[in-house]
Order: sequence, then C-alpha cells, then structure tokens
Amino acid sequence: MKVHEYQAKEIFKKYGIVTPREKMCRTVDEVMAAAKEIGIPCVIKAQVMVGGRGKAGGIKLAKNENEVKQHAEFILKMEIKGIPVRKVLVSEAVDIKSEAYLGIIVDRTEKKTVVMACKEGGVEIEEIARQKPEAIYKVYADPLLGLMSHKAREIGLFLYNDPKMAFECASVVSKLYKLFIALDSSLAEINPLVVDGSGKLIALDAKINFDDNGLFRHSDIEAMRDRESEDENELLAKEQDLSYVRLSGNIGCVVNGAGLAMATMDLVKHFGGEPANFLDIGGSSSPEKVMNALKILLKDENVRVIFFNIFGGITRCDDVANGILQAKEALNIKHPIVARLTGTNEDKAMEILKDAGLIFAKTMDEGAQKAIALLK
Repeated sequence: MKVHEYQAKEIFKKYGIVTPREKMCRTVDEVMAAAKEIGIPCVIKAQVMVGGRGKAGGIKLAKNENEVKQHAEFILKMEIKGIPVRKVLVSEAVDIKSEAYLGIIVDRTEKKTVVMACKEGGVEIEEIARQKPEAIYKVYADPLLGLMSHKAREIGLFLYNDPKMAFECASVVSKLYKLFIALDSSLAEINPLVVDGSGKLIALDAKINFDDNGLFRHSDIEAMRDRESEDENELLAKEQDLSYVRLSGNIGCVVNGAGLAMATMDLVKHFGGEPANFLDIGGSSSPEKVMNALKILLKDENVRVIFFNIFGGITRCDDVANGILQAKEALNIKHPIVARLTGTNEDKAMEILKDAGLIFAKTMDEGAQKAIALLK
C-alpha cells in the first residue's frame, strides 16, 4: 500500500523528522488561502502516487499570487501517467544549500533491512544505481539488534563532513528506521534530505510504502488508503484474492505463484517482448478465479496476446483449463492464447482445451517465444 507525500510527512512528524510547513488542498481557492498562510514564494506539488511529477510539470515554484493561481489551476487539471491530480500540497519554499538521498528497504538477497544514502539528492535513485552504483552507500541493520547507533552515524559521516551535521543526520536515520520497522514498511524514503540556509536538516519529500500483509496491525495506516489514486483493477484483484500489477507491455501474463510470475515476465523481456502485467492467480485456482483474472487482464487495451504459464502443484491444470474455456465463451475472447500447462492433471487439461483454439507450449521458453511471435 502506498500513501501520498502529505500523508507520509504526517507520519514523519510523529516520529520527529522535520518537514517544511505545508498544507494539502483540493481546490484553487484552498491553494490561494494556504499560500497566504504559509507565505509566498511557495511550492505547489501534485499529489499522485507515481514518480516523475517534476518532469511532468507537477511541481511548480510560485513567486507571487498570480503564479500561485496559475500553477494551481494548471496542476489540478493535470494527469500524470494516466492518474488525474485531485490534490496538491502547498509547501514553504526552502532555501536549499545541499541535497542528499536517504532510503530504507529490505534487501532480499542479504535477508536484511538496508539503509541507503547518496550525496546526490532530488534525482531518481534507480538511475544512480544503474549508472553509478558506487555512489550509493549501504549499511545493513542486524535482524535481531536492529540498526545500531554507530551504523546510523556511519551514514551521517558519509553524507556530511561537518560532525554536527553528521550526528544530526544520524538521528534522522534512526528515526526513519524506527518508523520503517514499527509500521511494517517496505520502503521509507527521503528524497531529497536538504540542509537549509540556517543549517537545519529537512525532509523535503517523503515516500512510504507499506506491506499489505502487515496492515491488520495498523488500522490508522489502512484508513489512509486513497482508493481514487490507486489502480481500480489492482484493488478489484485484491478483493478476488488475485495479485495484479499493471505494466506497460502488450503480452498479458496469467501465472500461478509470485516467483513463477516474476520468472515469466523476465523470460518475456529476455526474448524481446514486453509483459503487460504481473498476475498471480495463486494456488487452488477454481475456474471462477481464472475467469476473474481474465476479466481484469482484458480491461487493459494494450494486451494483444495472453500467455498462460501454469505449473500445477496445488493448482490443478484442469481447473485452469475449465476457467479458460468458460472465459473464452463468456467474454468472447478474440486474443490469441498461448498456454503452457504442466503438472497436476495436465493430461485432463489438454483434453479439455483440445478444440479451444489455443497455442500450446511444452516449456516456458517456448511459450514466451510463441507469444512474442504472435505479435508480429
């Protein structure tokens, strides 16, 4: 689960992390009132849960009242990556002397929580990781003892030469880590962490993602969910016990198991294709579940080919086959379907689908290649 920047900053404040003076607004009139209260110049920031707001024109500095109104009207009419802007954050203009990046995630390879820091802030950390991985400094927290104070200071001393500033940064690191663990986060990020004209550290932007599996412990966090800003198909999938994430490609993938789903998308990319989604139907899949999965998948107009990659263990291939057959008839599916069904009751599945007009594959590689070939 994701939250907006203004919500993440509310959480930051509860943990003692300094943020600018700000106010969330929904209308131009509210923006004008907030700007007068906070002071001009001010910054108007679109509140959408996608990256690239700045590049899209969703963050504007207003130097006078006319610019406040113009920017508010412009941003509140925007769509950023297909998501309409319904809220903006009016923030005080900070005198920035330096910018840095600070973030915490779980490193699955190391099986530990990792704190990452970079002296370049306000930029996409993914680009830095690709182009200059040596610019990212990493410190791992002990799974039992947590993030020790000397490790937090290590981050501070990496980012700042001034000992006083380094120790202040170490305090921010400790607070961010405490937040990350206490709220079952999957990401906690400050980008940029700035030093202002008075030498104070301020979290100028904030991003927190939460592990859905831990939300039952945090009703206050769950209450922050903004359904208007989330993909309606992802929410629908969750209600139907499916895992769905929309991507930008044209090969719709239907798979059982998260690991196999990731491997399937990797294969499609490896052979030169683009997956349209992550869609995991899970174990014990009934025909109805397959039908629901295809309904969601087909709402994406970019999908041109459907690739079923099923490894039947608990999931029975004949259940999946019956679901495909029922969906083809009920949904009038015209898209070509490539199917690799192997494992429990695969012979029954092949018998069920023998006259359904599917293209069969014996291996994952073959299935991915056939799906890509159909696009041509």
